[in-house]
Amino acid sequence: MSRAAQKTHAKRNQAPGIVGWRFVFVMLALSTVFVVLVARAAYLQVLEPEMLVTQGDLRSLRVTSNSVLRGMILDRHGEELAVSVPVQAIWADPKVVLERGSQQDIRRWEALAEGLNMTAEQLNSRIGNDSRRRFVYLQRQVSPAAVDYIRRLNVPGVYFRQESRRFYPAGEVTAHLIGFTDIDDVGVEGIERRYNTLLTGTAGRTLVRRDAKGRDIEVLEREDAQPPRNLQLSIDQRLQSVAYRELKKAVLTYGATSGSVVIVDVHSGEVLAMANSPSYNPNNRRNTPVHHFRNRAITDMFEPGSTIKPLPILAALEFGSADLNTVIDTAPGMLRVGGSWVRDVGSNNGKLDLTGIMQKSSNIGVTRLALSMPHQHLLDLYFSMGLGVDTGLNLTGESSGMLSHRSRWSEHELASLSFGYNLSVTAVQLARMYATIGNGGILRPLTILKSEQGLPGERVLSESYAQAMLEMMEAVVEPGGTATRGRVDGYRVGGKTGTTRKAVAGGYGDDYVASFAGVAPISNPRFATVVVLNEPASDYYHGGEIAAPVFANIMNSVLRLKNITPDAEGVRISKRQGGPDAG
Repeated sequence: MSRAAQKTHAKRNQAPGIVGWRFVFVMLALSTVFVVLVARAAYLQVLEPEMLVTQGDLRSLRVTSNSVLRGMILDRHGEELAVSVPVQAIWADPKVVLERGSQQDIRRWEALAEGLNMTAEQLNSRIGNDSRRRFVYLQRQVSPAAVDYIRRLNVPGVYFRQESRRFYPAGEVTAHLIGFTDIDDVGVEGIERRYNTLLTGTAGRTLVRRDAKGRDIEVLEREDAQPPRNLQLSIDQRLQSVAYRELKKAVLTYGATSGSVVIVDVHSGEVLAMANSPSYNPNNRRNTPVHHFRNRAITDMFEPGSTIKPLPILAALEFGSADLNTVIDTAPGMLRVGGSWVRDVGSNNGKLDLTGIMQKSSNIGVTRLALSMPHQHLLDLYFSMGLGVDTGLNLTGESSGMLSHRSRWSEHELASLSFGYNLSVTAVQLARMYATIGNGGILRPLTILKSEQGLPGERVLSESYAQAMLEMMEAVVEPGGTATRGRVDGYRVGGKTGTTRKAVAGGYGDDYVASFAGVAPISNPRFATVVVLNEPASDYYHGGEIAAPVFANIMNSVLRLKNITPDAEGVRISKRQGGPDAG
């Protein structure tokens, strides 16, 4: 064989070797890729399947919800005090707005801005230029007319969302009591805040799986909506309106910085009216000072002054250091106690019985009674009548007042305590105290919710002494008393005036608090009412001059609205005979 033939034969022998090596390489590469893919698939599906499930769910699962309106707040007769109305929120998807060039349609974009009461520049700032953002509110709680206008513009990337808005039909009349909600319908003040959970309810929820075209293919989970509850208050809207009208008139007439009125049903402890002035419009709170939101009837404390004088008289009767026939010599109109002087305002009243002490509002008379018994007995009655503790309303911001628990009191401190200094109360605490007297000595917690029977009470006074005190309070509004302007034509009413100077650093200033607390009708007590006027600026500042007429005007309307039979010619409720009831 020639050399050329040998080379050709050698090449033929080598060719299969080269082809075999390439084949092996390709097969190894394919095998490696296959093994890697199998390993990756096994890893994802066996060791970490959650990630794949999560990614799939993100692309296919959707949650839809059915919103529920907030529950209504009603007065005791079913009148609406707070309701929710459906409204729309307008929102935008910045990514869609930017990608679809909505801002480039100048005419439509400016029309949208005008409908939202903003400029095109403000609207552009709200949208921004970040295409990763998918949600931004343009305006909340939009009026139906504005929604209809904007909907017709059909701006790409602008959408609508159902929500609700709270509306208060009574406006400023019940503002402090009812409070208000924020833009997300969450209670912020008053009843709205205190009972937010009860009024809110729970929205319905449905979990569905959708295909690539957005069609529902499977319902995985469904939760029905839990409807909110309506809340029925003890408030009588008719009485609330009367109380607010008369209070507002008095605050303006006498230049007072503020005022409060509380009306309580003496038998059930239900609060029938609670008004404050100045008030605000809860439907439009723009530019309203924050301090106007405060419910002064439960938050603001003041020294009660002479409105507290029934308690030292009752304490002396209960202790036995005085009886219904006791006479106290108040001459010569001043008394030195513990190095300081106690004086009766006006003239020397001479000898006074217990009714005379109330009628003339004698500081000396109640001082002698307070000092005639152990101080602990006097303090125990103050606490038993609900002073220094919460009233039971459980409203946000309620103050418990100030009454010291200390065991050592000087004689002058006890004297001051007997005519309404060295302690502080709220208007609702004072109303509860007078309701206890009107209820025959049974103390009940107050309630702002409608109650047919009222909460259980506790006897803290004998019934005969409570009835005797009602008769003494009636003398206060009769000729010769300090509150003749508190009389109500056709009805027997009683109460007590209070005039105190406001404490300042280092003593007392020149501002006053005028008050009147009373019960009506005396023959069959139904209502306890407290009127407080803070810092009157006129020449009239005594409780009998400015607070008692407000009480008279309010009770005149209340007694007639409630169809209470006039009792001015009726038989008096007691003969002032006998001692305390057994038990």
